[in-house]
Amino acid sequence: MMQLARSPLVAMAAMALGAAVLSACDLVPTSPRPEPRGELIAPKAPPVAPSARSEALSAYYATVQRQLLAQGLLRKDGGGPDTPFAKRNLVDNFIQIAAFEEYTIDGLSAQQSGNESRIRRWNKPIRMDVEFGDTVPEATRSLTQAGLTKYTARLSRIIDRRISFVAEGGNFHVAVLSVDDLDSFAPRLQELVPGLNARVAQELVDLPRVQYCAIFTFFDSAAPNQIDSAVAILRAEHPPLLQEACIHEEIAQGLGLSNDSPAARPSIFNDDDEFAFLTRHDELLLEILYDPRLPLGTGPTEARPIVETIATDLLGGES
Repeated sequence: MMQLARSPLVAMAAMALGAAVLSACDLVPTSPRPEPRGELIAPKAPPVAPSARSEALSAYYATVQRQLLAQGLLRKDGGGPDTPFAKRNLVDNFIQIAAFEEYTIDGLSAQQSGNESRIRRWNKPIRMDVEFGDTVPEATRSLTQAGLTKYTARLSRIIDRRISFVAEGGNFHVAVLSVDDLDSFAPRLQELVPGLNARVAQELVDLPRVQYCAIFTFFDSAAPNQIDSAVAILRAEHPPLLQEACIHEEIAQGLGLSNDSPAARPSIFNDDDEFAFLTRHDELLLEILYDPRLPLGTGPTEARPIVETIATDLLGGES
């Protein structure tokens, strides 16, 4: 079974456009410690010079980042006294983010959904591989590798699942691509996801300028609530903060928190772009999702009392 959903990150001013999240096999639409190693992936060849179109996009995203920062957005502090949340907030936000779909597919187009979904997560070791487009500069490659290494180590501790890096043949693929690289990425996406329709693959990589990054998650028809693989697309034209924000949201969504909620605060699972990095609130969402007391395939109604129990245990005396 294949399902697709889209998850937005940031957009200039208050704009946001959903990034796609896909699940595998029939098409129905709908973010432990790493092994020590050096380079996650060695570039196949020296990067080639970016096109004028790519350079213009870099200038655009630099402007976006400046405007968001000028508005007090893309916060790095994870929240504080101005962003309190209680158990009820945490439970409500979890149900909305983990047990509802943001987008569904009508034919070959993604449509906003809001339909009920099921609790889905990884049940097997996560092996991450990273590849870069030919035009991605060395500085961007190094920055992305360092950011992924640090962030996945944090996520491994939160979800108590091993996330290791492999040179190739992983099940969580991260592709860092310029707009030039994206033009020819659809066939590669089909290689990563055998059986993916060519027209769907092309639609998924046709990212408009206001769509900053994307995550696609795939599910085997024999185990439709267990994430089988994922593909994240990160744009190479982002300035460092925007790129790291993309890494935080898309990798986390690829773990099973695929929806967003305007009520979630402090959170990256919110289209308001207030926070750039995973917050304490978001860590708790991931801990709830990967708590063995919460069965795979649970719907919103059945999940709520279980989530309330887990949230009580996690928060303790926290407010």
